[in-house]
Amino acid sequence: QVQVVESGGGLVQAGGSLRLSCSASTRTSRNYHMAWFRQGPEKEREFVAAINYSGGLTSYADFVKGRFTIARGDAKNTVYLQMNSLYPEDTAKYYCAARNAIYGLGQRIHDYDYWGQGTQVTVSS
Repeated sequence: QVQVVESGGGLVQAGGSLRLSCSASTRTSRNYHMAWFRQGPEKEREFVAAINYSGGLTSYADFVKGRFTIARGDAKNTVYLQMNSLYPEDTAKYYCAARNAIYGLGQRIHDYDYWGQGTQVTVSS
């Protein structure tokens, strides 16, 4: 069983920055790819960014390239999402997800088996 917990959401003005954190805890020694998805009001959940278990490979949605950065933390199975130049349309609940590293890095919702409860990000205009 893997428990995924996010933190770091909040309210920020347009143009501001936020840093989200996520950790995936497990009793096994397995490594996990990690990803961020988001779901805005009355929208479907969408891919934001992903990073492989070693941190050597990343993937981003086009709408966040150059603004958001995903990175692994020093602790195993931790990941951060640095979000800069935020727009009101970035307002959403952001979810962290984990995928067993025996598989490839994915961008689809069903690629990921373990999900956190989400953290709300609200960007005011």
